[in-house]
Amino acid sequence: MSFDRYGSDVLSDAGWQAPKGGHVQPHPADRGLVVEEVTTGWCGEIMILHAPVRTGPTAPTRTASGSVAVAAGARVARAGRIYVEGRHDAELVERVWGDDLRVEGVVVEYLGGIDDLSRVVAEFGPAPARRLGVLADHLVHGSRESRIAARVMDGPHRAHVLVVGHPYVDIWQSVKPARLGITAWPTIPRGMDWKTGVCTSLGWPARTQADIARAWRRILGTVRSYADLEPELLGRVEELIDFVTAD
Repeated sequence: MSFDRYGSDVLSDAGWQAPKGGHVQPHPADRGLVVEEVTTGWCGEIMILHAPVRTGPTAPTRTASGSVAVAAGARVARAGRIYVEGRHDAELVERVWGDDLRVEGVVVEYLGGIDDLSRVVAEFGPAPARRLGVLADHLVHGSRESRIAARVMDGPHRAHVLVVGHPYVDIWQSVKPARLGITAWPTIPRGMDWKTGVCTSLGWPARTQADIARAWRRILGTVRSYADLEPELLGRVEELIDFVTAD
């Protein structure tokens, strides 16, 4: 039998841990106050710290694009527009830049490809107060997309239209592969549908358009902010927003 020189804990069965009235009573963390952590029995003296005062949730100070969030509603849509190639492009732009675009009153529309871009631009009728920005996929030297863009930028509306693009075959590639737990996007043989090839390489279903759509939702779901996208896309979208909102 051992002797406990300090005796038993006289408070152990007194129910003192239960907050009075069912609510925790705050107490200043004054220097020199001796406190005990009731679940572990750890005891110590406050030397220089005090418990932080908890506040309610605060509104985010940054948008998903990294810009400063402003407490303003959506602005009336501008006459200017940003066109992107497809639905996936539009959804990704909305995911990251949606808040900014609403504040600036910029509408994003998708084209379903840019083969008829010259005709689309002519029908839009760019003007000083009606600027048009276009985001193209695979805008690299010698590509079909680069030739289409060059014709538009050398055309009669060149002063009020801007065509820029990223180097990726598809907007999917602008999402950093690490977000999907891979080191790099798969290399797909020429002649194979790129999205189908990617899904097959990653072991995802790819037999139907519904499979491709589900794959895209899976990819888009990993995007939380601009930090999840490659800089080659970030810079181009920011450039287009600045262009169509310039006074």
